[in-house]
Order: sequence, then C-alpha cells, then structure tokens
Amino acid sequence: MIFFAEAYVSNLTRMSVVGRDGGLVGRLQDVAVRPGETFPLVTKVLVRRRGQREPLVLPWETVRSVSAEAVTLQPTALEEGEVLLVAFVLDKQIVDVEGRRVVKVNDLKLGLVAGQVRLVAADVGTRGLLRRLNLEGLALRLWGWAGRRPHERLISWEHVHSLDPASQQLHLDLERTKLRRLNPADLADILAELSAPERAAVVSSLDDETAAAAVGEMEPALQRSVLESVGNEKAADILEEMNPDDAADVVGDMPREQASRLLGLMQPEEAADVKEVLQYPDESAGGLMTPQFVSVPAGMSAQEAIGYLRKAGQDAETIYYCYVLDPQQRLVGVFSLRELIVAPPTRAIDEIMARDVVAVTPQTSLEETAGLIARYNLLAIPVVDEERRLLGIVTVDDAIEAVVPAGWKKQLPRVFARRS
Repeated sequence: MIFFAEAYVSNLTRMSVVGRDGGLVGRLQDVAVRPGETFPLVTKVLVRRRGQREPLVLPWETVRSVSAEAVTLQPTALEEGEVLLVAFVLDKQIVDVEGRRVVKVNDLKLGLVAGQVRLVAADVGTRGLLRRLNLEGLALRLWGWAGRRPHERLISWEHVHSLDPASQQLHLDLERTKLRRLNPADLADILAELSAPERAAVVSSLDDETAAAAVGEMEPALQRSVLESVGNEKAADILEEMNPDDAADVVGDMPREQASRLLGLMQPEEAADVKEVLQYPDESAGGLMTPQFVSVPAGMSAQEAIGYLRKAGQDAETIYYCYVLDPQQRLVGVFSLRELIVAPPTRAIDEIMARDVVAVTPQTSLEETAGLIARYNLLAIPVVDEERRLLGIVTVDDAIEAVVPAGWKKQLPRVFARRS
C-alpha cells in the first residue's frame, strides 16, 4: 500500500494490503499512533485477515514501502503508549472552542510532517461523515450540480486534544486562554454537552473565576452535579468566585450537611455573604439580593468619591448606581456613575444625589420587587432593613429571571457583566 502526501483514515480502512508478489494479505483495519507530540506519529497498522480472529500488526514503514524491507511483512505487536485511531478516537466528542460547541470526530486526517506520517487533523464536518459512509463522491457531484462546494471542517490536532495512552481514551486538552475568552453562557453550553467525567475534568482544570462564571450560567441540577464531581476544595473555590446570590441558590439546594461542609471551606468573608442571603426565603428580595454593591459615605466631594470607588468598587456586581450612606450605614441617597463623572470635582455628592430612593425590604416578594424595577426603570433596587440600613441590591436581570418562565431565561440579555 503506497501512502501519498495525505489521506483520511476512513479511506485507508477500505484498502486492501498486498505483498510484493501481489498476493492479498488482508484489509486494513486500524491505524496506531504514538501520542506525546503536537502531531502524533503514525507507528503501526492492523490488518484484518480472512478466517483469522486476531489482526496482523505491522510497522507503518513496512506497509507503505515498496522497498525490499517492506516485503518481509514481519508481524509485530502494539507497544506501550500507542493508540488505535478507529477503535478509540473516531466518534469521540471533542470541544470546538472556535465554534463554541461540542462536536464528534467523523474522520481523521493523516499527513506528512517533516518526512513522517502523522495525525494532523480531526474532521468534524458533514464531509467526514459522508466519507465514512463512502458517499462523499456522490455528494460532491450533487453539490457540484447545484453550484456549491462544501467546505471541510478540519480542526488541527495541535489545537484540539491529546490522547491518554494508559486508558486509550480521548481526553480534552483545551486551550485555557481561549476558554477564558468565551462568553460564560457559551462555555456553560459546551460543558453541558460533555459526559459527566469529561465535564468534571474540564471544570477542574479551569481557573476558579472562569469556572464560576460558567457554573453561574448552568441549570440548577447541572450546577450541583458539577460541584459534586470536582471535589469539595475546588467546589468551595468556585463558590467564592460566584456572586453571593448565585452561590446561595446553589448551596441552598444542596443537602444541609454538604452545604455546611462547603461553606466551612470558603473564605469567612465570602461565606458570610452567602449565609446572609440564605437566611431569607427564595421567593423574596432578600433571597435574591447580592451584598456586593457600591456605596460611599455622605459628605464627600465628587473627586473624593471617584478615588474612593476606584478602591472599593472592584468586587461590586454593578457600579451603575452608587449608594450614599450615613455613619449608621443607613441609605440616604443614590447617584449614577454618569452623574458623578460629569460633576465638577469639588461639588459635594450630597448635591448630586437623589434623596427619594425607591427601596424594598428583604421580605418584599419577587413580583413586587420586579414590578418596582420596571415601574421606575431601574437597573438595580436597594434592599434595606427596618432602620433603612442597606443590606444589598437586586439587579434588574436577576429580578426578571426570577419571575419569567424557565423556558425564556436563556433568551434574556445580561444587563450586568459578571466578574471574570
């Protein structure tokens, strides 16, 4: 069998293997590679022989050569670390980061790299599937009559995954920088399509902030599954990076013993924020609020307030609104970031803030909270206690998500950018 500059595995496995004398040896059954390099080296082929249960294992050089050393066809065996492509790679799932989805390996492309035959790409497109079914030629003719030329969907092997020689299973080896650039909702969708072991492996390998952003976009059942699968330490780290209201939703649905264990592993400050939200019913403003808001003391100038916010506003969920508090932490006013920026530097914030602040209590229902946000066209509404001390805020996107039907939630725009 002569190997040209490149070939697909599905085409190779339809070829007959013959000796120098032209006698039929068998049909090519599989191709073995040795992982560990950017493009795995092709090392062996398996030949299926009529009437024989065990395939004939041949070195790649023997099969592709027409020199004297190729005719001996000395049988050999797979060496430790070599992986069969047809048996263990075709039809496996991989993550297409650029396409923001999970795809299936329909075919594999081999090619010459520095004079050696190597595995160079995975075909995840329709053409690869048609090639497997031996229908590519017919499909190309039909497309040609329609004036179309289908594109191959090849993902270079160096960008997709690696092979684990020990288990001979396909494992994800994603580029972390690309994952961090994905929208959290896209990353959550990718993770949802993976098997549970693959999902746990990917989430465990992500940095805590990226993992938290993705988990925050998942459905509740999947959130619990992910946190249970990555181990308590990693789960606690992820919860610390989530917004307290989102973390409280996840922890609140867990068995009490497990929730207590995770809260105990979190940093005290982050755990305290989550516990504060957990003390209120789910169907209330208190159960939906986040304690991460921006506030400044009354009496500051605009310039002083800007300097204060640069230091204090990094962990806030939103800084579109800034709340003004008196020495007893009572809410006395609010102003927008725009109003602060355009104000003269020496102007007192007491002069630019609105004093009649619409607020709710922790016991206010979700419906009433969402209604006030809609009525007054607010981006967030403060939550205060009986003494009007500021406890947290409910953002417009959280309020809408809490009251709309579950099927609509994926269609909602995210008004506030989550921490990343």
